Amino acid sequence: MTERSELVRHLPREGEVGRGRVYNQRLSPPEAAMARPKNDNFLRALLREPVDYTPTWLMRQAGRYLPEYNETRRRAGNFLNLCKNPGLACEVTLQPLARFPLDAAILFSDILTVPDAMGLGLYFAEGEGPKFERPLREEWAIRDLAAPDPDAHLRYVLDAVREIRRALDNSVPLIGFSGSPFTLACYMVEGGGSDDFRTVKTMLYDRPDLLHRILEVNAQAVTDYLNAQIEAGAQAVQIFDTWGGMLSHAAYREFSLAYMQRVIEGLIKSHDDERVPCIVFTKGGGQWLEAIAATGCDAIGVDWTTDLGEARRRVGDKVALQGNLDPMALFASNEAVAGEARRVLDNFGPADGKGGHVFNLGHGISQYTAPERVSVLVETVRQHSRHS
Repeated sequence: MTERSELVRHLPREGEVGRGRVYNQRLSPPEAAMARPKNDNFLRALLREPVDYTPTWLMRQAGRYLPEYNETRRRAGNFLNLCKNPGLACEVTLQPLARFPLDAAILFSDILTVPDAMGLGLYFAEGEGPKFERPLREEWAIRDLAAPDPDAHLRYVLDAVREIRRALDNSVPLIGFSGSPFTLACYMVEGGGSDDFRTVKTMLYDRPDLLHRILEVNAQAVTDYLNAQIEAGAQAVQIFDTWGGMLSHAAYREFSLAYMQRVIEGLIKSHDDERVPCIVFTKGGGQWLEAIAATGCDAIGVDWTTDLGEARRRVGDKVALQGNLDPMALFASNEAVAGEARRVLDNFGPADGKGGHVFNLGHGISQYTAPERVSVLVETVRQHSRHS
């Protein structure tokens, strides 16, 4: 039985999803979750150890481009219900691994679960994306902000981590994640997404003391949250700094990078006698690679606007690199997708007996992507990196 068909076997049948006790009985025993994954190329690449080939996972790999995901989301009723049901979160986490020979699973959740746990009232408006009922606009609300206890307020996420680890049965590693303190602050102050994040940037320049207060709380919250995911079974973690790249050079270091460094310094470095690598991904962060590498992270996610070979030369042996195919390349022909995958691998260059490269997109996969293109991509990366 192949690795992927084994994952299909673990997927719950229609009618079993969401009934946690029944579903858990079909999973492997909890002790099995403590072993090193059979396929540990992803972890080895992050730690710059020899690999069999360049491992691949995709940001937003469990998502709307997959018909099976859309069906599960329909049964959930809405996106937030999907995130808050550990059985459903486990189901959609496994779906892309059942289709493609990926080298890691990533927890299905949302970065905004943390501010939701702070009492800001997260909801998703149809066609408008995430919104908060109580954005941080008043000084008293900012002063009263506190980091949530993950065990008390985010247990559904931790339960999903445990369930996914059992379902994976040590086939591949599980990635946990959080938004960066600054990226979370953008949504918390604006009350949702924004074209220019005018409100939070006005606060940055007019009342930096208030923004620093939010970031201090967020840094503690993210540290606690990621550590709780690690203790529940996450074998690597990624910090998504989606909006740090929109800051000025000085502001990035003060309001984004400094707080990610606090998080990294507070993270559990190993669990169950295994190292737990940390990846930092700042979209648009190519100009700060050296500074990011100095935070103590194990790997840097690189978007498609940065030359991967040049990035490797700049960071040297300090960290691994992750990336960096333009997600829009997946709308091209199969031949073009394969060619772009080979170009990224060749751009990084030979591994020289070590890992150090995790293949990924430069940002999340588009919901309009054809699954066939992902198959071509993943197979090409594995074949080309094994034989190059």
